[in-house]
Amino acid sequence: MISVSEALEHLFGLVRPLGVEDVALADCGGRVLGQTVFARRTQPPFAASAMDGYAVVGDEAVSGASFQVIGEASAGGAFEGVVGSGQAVRIFTGAPIPSGATRVVIQEDVTRDGDRITLGDALDEGSHIRPAGGDFHEGTPLGAPRLLGPAEVALAAAMNLPTLPVTRRPRVAIMATGNELVMPGEDPAADQIIASNNFGLKAMLEARGAIVQMLPIAKDTPEALRLGFQLAKGADLVVTIGGASVGDHDLVGPVARDLGMETSFYKVAMRPGKPLMAGKLGDLAMVGLPGNPVSALVCGAIFLCPMIDVMLGLPAKAVPRQMAVLEHDLPENGPREHYMRAYFQDGGISIFPDQDSSLLSILSSSNALAIRPPRDPARKAGEQIEYIAF
Repeated sequence: MISVSEALEHLFGLVRPLGVEDVALADCGGRVLGQTVFARRTQPPFAASAMDGYAVVGDEAVSGASFQVIGEASAGGAFEGVVGSGQAVRIFTGAPIPSGATRVVIQEDVTRDGDRITLGDALDEGSHIRPAGGDFHEGTPLGAPRLLGPAEVALAAAMNLPTLPVTRRPRVAIMATGNELVMPGEDPAADQIIASNNFGLKAMLEARGAIVQMLPIAKDTPEALRLGFQLAKGADLVVTIGGASVGDHDLVGPVARDLGMETSFYKVAMRPGKPLMAGKLGDLAMVGLPGNPVSALVCGAIFLCPMIDVMLGLPAKAVPRQMAVLEHDLPENGPREHYMRAYFQDGGISIFPDQDSSLLSILSSSNALAIRPPRDPARKAGEQIEYIAF
């Protein structure tokens, strides 16, 4: 068996960043910018008012000064004249600063009578002018790679970029295996169960940015598994669920090897999730997950999500770990790194007592996975323990 960190390094070696495609800006939320782009305009493109008020010659803005209002400037409606001595232009937030004006006196500091204004006794000292290019200039880069959230999409829009070069979304084929599985809504026999892992993994990987195809459930026969791998052609990654151990009905490994898979590793020193295998079928990366629901979803979070990140062009790195205060005692850990379903709140973490890898109800009540290193000694309440958000 290899460690979790060693397994991750092997998995990162199976995938690479995918190609770049131009996508309309409105559809770029949640995508990854694949190439650095550059602003096509300066923002703001002119000196603009930051407040509602009156634009005047700055040196004349003293308490008690009086000005003649000669016009108005609004956002999208510039004043075309020149502001001279003793003159003012009514101005609104976002409007271009008229020529000759060097300060905006906020309207709260002004008394107006017809076309004349008088400045109050306690003037705000700010100029209230946003300089041209105060946000960015034409040619300013928006660097890649980066995940495009709302702020980045808005910035690209302000840069006058109607499309962006984003990394192609990875295509993932998921194949659940096992004679015992039927799809939700079907009537299982007494010795069958409802397939759930494929649905959970689909939701997980799509939220990470992948395009996921759920293949038909493959029965425990070489013929069914070969057909499943055939249907996965064209994907960037195929994920099998179940059949990766060494029992008489665990045929995924032998069938994949018969099809030419170069095995990268088999078995990881972790709990849950020991029977994990990975390799390459030509250009197709392959990961075989264990069949227990919690094992499959934990391995999806620890291994598959970072692989998707790499294919999207993001850095190859493990899921970030954080520290929390343990709220109760724990016994000594066993020989494998243990990812324990837990609940984190207000800086403290409590671990569910039942860690059976078949219990989805406990997983759905968890928001964290507490991490125990191999042979971690007994822990006391109040000690620090590592966890990842889940």
